[in-house]
Amino acid sequence: MNRRTITMLVTVFALVVAACAGGTTGETQPPETVTSIVTVPGETVTSIVTKEVPAENITFWSTETQPARLEITKGIIERFTAQTGIGVTLVPVNEDGLPETMVSAAATGLLPEIIFHPIDFTIGWAAEGLLDIDAANEVVESLGRDTFSSGALDLAEFDGKVAAVPSDGWGQLLIYRKDLFDAAGLDAPTTFEKIEAAAKALTDPANNFYGITAATDGNAVFTQQTFEHFALADGCQLVDDAGNITLDSPNCVDAVSFFTNLMQNYSPGGVQDVVSTRATYFAGQAAMIIWSPFILDEMAGLRDSAFPACPECADDPAYLAKNSGLVPNFAGPLGSPAQYGQVSYMGIGTGSNTEAAKKFLEFWFNEGYLDWLSTSVEGKIPMRRGTPDDPTKFIDGWKNLETGVDRKAKLSEFYSDEVIDTLIEGSASFDRWGFPQGQGRLVTAIYSSLPVPQALRAVLDGSLTVEEAVAEMQAAAEEELALIGG
Repeated sequence: MNRRTITMLVTVFALVVAACAGGTTGETQPPETVTSIVTVPGETVTSIVTKEVPAENITFWSTETQPARLEITKGIIERFTAQTGIGVTLVPVNEDGLPETMVSAAATGLLPEIIFHPIDFTIGWAAEGLLDIDAANEVVESLGRDTFSSGALDLAEFDGKVAAVPSDGWGQLLIYRKDLFDAAGLDAPTTFEKIEAAAKALTDPANNFYGITAATDGNAVFTQQTFEHFALADGCQLVDDAGNITLDSPNCVDAVSFFTNLMQNYSPGGVQDVVSTRATYFAGQAAMIIWSPFILDEMAGLRDSAFPACPECADDPAYLAKNSGLVPNFAGPLGSPAQYGQVSYMGIGTGSNTEAAKKFLEFWFNEGYLDWLSTSVEGKIPMRRGTPDDPTKFIDGWKNLETGVDRKAKLSEFYSDEVIDTLIEGSASFDRWGFPQGQGRLVTAIYSSLPVPQALRAVLDGSLTVEEAVAEMQAAAEEELALIGG
């Protein structure tokens, strides 16, 4: 999960790509009309603007939609254009809307040159012919395959090639109030048993305090990501090695039962999402939270729009950062320690200006890379570790970057070297449903239709039993597998 949001979803758009038909690279043509058709709830808005574009222009979709991150991205683009003469049109796109947006763009023959996206969609898009995997492989080989995380390359393998270029990633965390755990004599929450014991001991609804807060929105990828962490820890897999759906296995029944029991008895009621879970933990009203490391700078009081409000935070805004423990992986009774990991990639759209796209990525993963990682240091662990001449260049540079929005500081000012090293080391062995079994395309389908969060929500609402929910999840996944020809 990450905190990327945008209020508009670009579904169809027409962009000027002038130099594909010729002209001198770097020349500026007369003003061209650029039309954007934007769908918002209840209406369609068409905006027409006039702008000067370079003779050669490519399009870059990014799910990094926050203003500060967009500004950094624009700065990288401006430097690239100044160096190469190739213009880049930046289009912010909602991550949850990416599947629909890609389909719309493909239908109109307007796939962008570059798509920054999570692994959830990579293999499915490659299978549908939306990504130019040959061009992506050429970039990886040119930059040096050994300079990338092998785990990130493996996750995106399709037909023996890397479907997109690994950019950055994060591992999901169970974050807990170490001060409260210590005061109550509780063990760190590294197993289901210890998680439930702590949640039970610390839950106090009468005083608006809960043992844990986690996503329960049935229509959110965040809930899928949260539950998948618990599922992996309990040995619940989407498929087995033969490609058979296994969501009705005893492991999955146990994982669903544990998760829904935890949410029903030790968590705030109602639908919980990205905003509400963070707000609950920041208010000092929960002992544990499941979140991505994107929360780490906010816990340190570096972002005004998500500022800690716990009683102790009044005197020390960084109180939660200093008094929270991090558990990257935990284990259920039927599984072993696992950490859900999310890796994002730079894909190259099929039929686009691939030569310009490759030039852009060569620049991006060299001159622009540390600037890109600086957009959210805590949630952007570099998947390109360094260069052939300096194998740890980008890891070392990442450690020295400052994070935050309204205030800046290094993570090391609030978190120990052990914590920071854990974030980096874990990125080499993130666990995920489907990808180890070669079923990335099915994962794309599951993340698009979200049958698992919807079934979990039904259990929490009382309309399904655990067994009925697992049966629905199994049936939905089998239907998705049949649709993609599995």
